[in-house]
Amino acid sequence: MMHAVVYHGAGRMSWDEVPRPVIEASTDVVVRVDAVTVCGTDLHILRGDVPEVTPGRILGHEAVGTVVAAGSGTAGGIGDRVLVSCISACGSCSYCRRERYGLCQGGGGWILGHTIDGTQAEFVRLPFADRSTYLLPPEVTDEEALMLADIGPTGYEVGVRNGRVEPGDTVVVVGAGPIGLSVIQSARLFSPSRIIAVDRATARLDAARRFGADIVVDNSHEDPLAVVRGLTDGFGADVAIEAVGTNETFELCAQLIRPAGRVANVGVHGGPATLHLEQLWPRDITITTGLVDTYSTPTLLRLLQQRLLDTGRFVTHHFALHEFMEAYDVFARAADTDALKVVLSR
Repeated sequence: MMHAVVYHGAGRMSWDEVPRPVIEASTDVVVRVDAVTVCGTDLHILRGDVPEVTPGRILGHEAVGTVVAAGSGTAGGIGDRVLVSCISACGSCSYCRRERYGLCQGGGGWILGHTIDGTQAEFVRLPFADRSTYLLPPEVTDEEALMLADIGPTGYEVGVRNGRVEPGDTVVVVGAGPIGLSVIQSARLFSPSRIIAVDRATARLDAARRFGADIVVDNSHEDPLAVVRGLTDGFGADVAIEAVGTNETFELCAQLIRPAGRVANVGVHGGPATLHLEQLWPRDITITTGLVDTYSTPTLLRLLQQRLLDTGRFVTHHFALHEFMEAYDVFARAADTDALKVVLSR
C-alpha cells in the first residue's frame, strides 16, 4: 500500500491509503516519487472544470523520481533518476511520429492525473516509459528538473513557439503566474525588443521583472491597451500570450495585437470565451491554442544543464510529501501567499 492525493469530486480531495501500482505492460515503469508539485490544472480539476477526471482518481502529472520496477520492453534500469513528463507518448501513432505527443492516439497524451492515476503519490506507474521519462544528469537538481515536467515546455511550446516570437518583437504576456513567467523566461531566448507583463498582483509583477519582463502593467490600475499602444506607435504588440484562462484575458490579448499579430492562448479555460471575428478577420490575426507536446523537453534540459535557463527560481514553498493539503492551500491562495510553485519531496 501507499498514500496518494485522491480526487473525490468537485472541491474534495484527501491524502488516502491506496494500492501501490504495479507493472501492467512491458513498456511500463513504476517510479518512487522523490519530488512533485501542484499545477494550476489541478486547481481547475478541483473546481470541476475537467469532467473527464472522475472520483477516485489520483491527481498530478509532474514528478521527479527513481525507477523501482521496469517492464521487459523498457530501455532504462532500476535505480534510474528520471523526470516524469506531463505527457505520455505511445511513439507509434501518426501524431507521435510528428512529435505531437499531446495529441497521441495510441493511449497517451495527457493521461496522468486525468484518465489514469497520477504522480501526487508515493509511487506512480508510467506507461510508454521510454518516451515519457527523461534520464536526469547529476548536476541538475530534483527541483530544477521538476519545472520541466510541465510549465517549462508549456510556456516554451504553447506560448513562445506557437506565438512565433522573433528577434525585435514586442511581446505581451497576460498573466504572470508560473506559466506566464515560464513564457517570459523562454521568450528571452529569442531576443524580443521588449516583453510586457500584465497582471493584478504586485508580487507576480515583481516576479515578472525578475524573470525578464522589461515593463510591467498592473491592470487593476492601468490600461494595458493604452500602455502597449503608447510603446508601439499606436500599432500594438507583435505577440500576445494569454496565460490565465479567462474570457476577459483572452479578449484583452485580442485587443493588444497589431495587424498581422499573433495571439497564443496557453491558459486553461473552464468556460467559453468570446471571439470577436467581426473585429479580427480584416486585421489578419492568428490565434493558436493547444496542449503541450513536450517535444522540447530534451532541449530545455540541455539549456538547464548549461545554465541558460534558471528553473529553480520558480520554487517558493517547500513541503514534505505527506503535506499535500497544506501545499494545495498555499498554492490556491497565491494572491495571499505569493506562491509560484510549491514542491513536495521525501
